[in-house]
Amino acid sequence: MRTKADFAKEEVFRSLPVPVALRKMIVPAVVSQLIVLIYNMADTFFVGQTNNPYMVAGTSLILPVFNITLCLAGLAGIGGGSLISRLLGQAREQEARRVSAFSIYLALGIAALFSVGTGVFMHPILELLGAGENTYEYARQYAFCVIVLGGIPTVLSNVLSNLIRSIGRSREASIGIVLGGLLNIALDPLFMFVLLPEGSEVLGAGIATCLSNCVALLFFVVVLLRIGRDSAVTFSPRVGLPSRASVAAVFGVGVPSAVATLLFDLDYVIIDKLMVSYHDLALAAIGIVLKIERFPLNVGVGICQGMMPLVAYSFSAGNEKRMNETIRLSRKLGLVIAAISILLYELFAVQFAGLFIADAQTKTLAAQFLRVRVLATPLMFLSFFTVYLFQAFGKGRISLFLGVTRWLVFNIPMLFLLNALVGMYGIVWSQAAADVLTVVLSFYVLRKYKPSPREIVDNLDS
Repeated sequence: MRTKADFAKEEVFRSLPVPVALRKMIVPAVVSQLIVLIYNMADTFFVGQTNNPYMVAGTSLILPVFNITLCLAGLAGIGGGSLISRLLGQAREQEARRVSAFSIYLALGIAALFSVGTGVFMHPILELLGAGENTYEYARQYAFCVIVLGGIPTVLSNVLSNLIRSIGRSREASIGIVLGGLLNIALDPLFMFVLLPEGSEVLGAGIATCLSNCVALLFFVVVLLRIGRDSAVTFSPRVGLPSRASVAAVFGVGVPSAVATLLFDLDYVIIDKLMVSYHDLALAAIGIVLKIERFPLNVGVGICQGMMPLVAYSFSAGNEKRMNETIRLSRKLGLVIAAISILLYELFAVQFAGLFIADAQTKTLAAQFLRVRVLATPLMFLSFFTVYLFQAFGKGRISLFLGVTRWLVFNIPMLFLLNALVGMYGIVWSQAAADVLTVVLSFYVLRKYKPSPREIVDNLDS
């Protein structure tokens, strides 16, 4: 028997006008991404109120490792979510249920391994990241809370958000992320300045982040229980295992997504390592900029997250016109956001940097870095937009090629090259320089390999 949820899902995927469907899917996804950005910034903001650049630098060092938890979530969440949307487009709902359960338990296993591994190898990891005498203890406290203790709830909450969005429930998928983010913002000052003694502000920020992700996970569990056992997303192992082709399809899209995120984090690690060779203030400044620049990028990610299930469903259902209109409108929206962000950051760079630290030298340096880094925003959006498209198509190999080429061939070598030629500011300019090449390659690959919706193969991944 078909439920109201089934008809609502079909309405979003099939019958609503594309602009309306995009609004229903993208707006909640963008809001949740903005909240994620704000609560990620909240730790840096509140730590910055101590006016201690070493605390700011210590928390910034952990950002790449924390993002690896999101990389692990992408493996199961994006890989599973993309496949679920395509399966629903083919009316294979029972297989979609098996894929969802498999994705959830896959995420649980890899998150547990990562958290334990981080705890065991904490010292060499922090040394690799560039933690020094002034920043090591702050980085250790933050990593223990948000990764060792908070890794599992962080990964599972993000995976469940992606899976729930894949069935057309973008609103519920976003509410959980928003709930966790708002709670983090509320708990930060409570733990940092009220409950814990002076000098423990970084530890307080880490505890707040861990607890907020636990609450988000609990919310998603409740959502699944309320949707009912007939939902296409379930954590019940009784639905059985998915087919080998489906497992391959999850990894076929999920692994490229995880690798791309991992290389993105590697890029951040290299930036930190190169910056720390100049001075700690440069490290603190770039740490602030890497957070501020995430605003338009997170909006872009939200656009892609809302767009991807619609494209995947239309692709599998053979609706080429609807698929192309979805792509066109989503890309246009992302470029408009990028243009607005360039204008705002160029005009108010000092004010944005001043939100995170009062130290005049660090603030001035961060503003200079921000005015350069923001120029890459439209290029970065176009780069990952193309990757999301191929993930929606189930073309994992192509998305892997684009991700690996972007980071290992263009971005990371450009960091070393411009650092050697120009120095500290060459590091800042490297993103824009590298992404010009990435966008050219992305357009060529999309033009050459964009599939027809009629190209639906048995294993759902080519």
